[in-house]
Amino acid sequence: MIRLKNEEEIKKIRKSCHLLADMFNEIIPQVKPGMSTKEVDDICKHFIVSHHGKPAWYRENFPGAICISVNEEVIHGIPSSKKIIHDGDLVSIDAGIDLDGFISDSTHTLLIGNVCPEWKKLDDVALECLSAGIEACIPGNRISDISNAVNDIAVRHNYGVVYDYCGHGVGLDVHEDPSIPNCPSRGPNPRIQSGMVLAIEPMINLGTADVLLSDNEWTVLTADGKASVHEEHTVAVFADHTEILTDLNYSK
Repeated sequence: MIRLKNEEEIKKIRKSCHLLADMFNEIIPQVKPGMSTKEVDDICKHFIVSHHGKPAWYRENFPGAICISVNEEVIHGIPSSKKIIHDGDLVSIDAGIDLDGFISDSTHTLLIGNVCPEWKKLDDVALECLSAGIEACIPGNRISDISNAVNDIAVRHNYGVVYDYCGHGVGLDVHEDPSIPNCPSRGPNPRIQSGMVLAIEPMINLGTADVLLSDNEWTVLTADGKASVHEEHTVAVFADHTEILTDLNYSK
């Protein structure tokens, strides 16, 4: 069931999303080669708790405050003191905040140090996919319009679009209806309505679209071992516009 949010609920979700944007603005400059992914997780957890929130991923029983996925890890990388970030890595930080029961969700892929041009282009295209998906997210369109906008750009560059995982509704829980595939799907295809709050999140692979689940039963890997990037924003749909709630440059 799709849960349309009222004005007061969106106001509280927006507050959570703005806090998440503040967190990213604070931590992104701190992520450096030589750090462990557990150190990044600790920084994020401290920020969230010190601002009276809870890591949203705790609702999913995930073993970390954030998901932090490196290079061929697509999503759900588990923070670890043994996982060291190196110069040239792609580091995707997927985080959410539960602020008084209202949930935010966003992902940024960080380019650490001297990232190769091929990987930088992959992230540039993923950001273009995200922008196109958000542009298609307007009342009267269907969820498939978001999916097609993302997919069309990625396949134009011969990249693999992850089909096993997708975006979703968000705001009152971490994962809500509807599902938002990043490629054409035969699943439910509801119309986009005012009051929807959605997490749009392209997951774009340098090679194959196929993925594997690792032995830890959380982390998703590209099947061919090539790099993947993940970009995500939470947006709210209104009758006359769509607002990017997790925009890092939101107006305070």
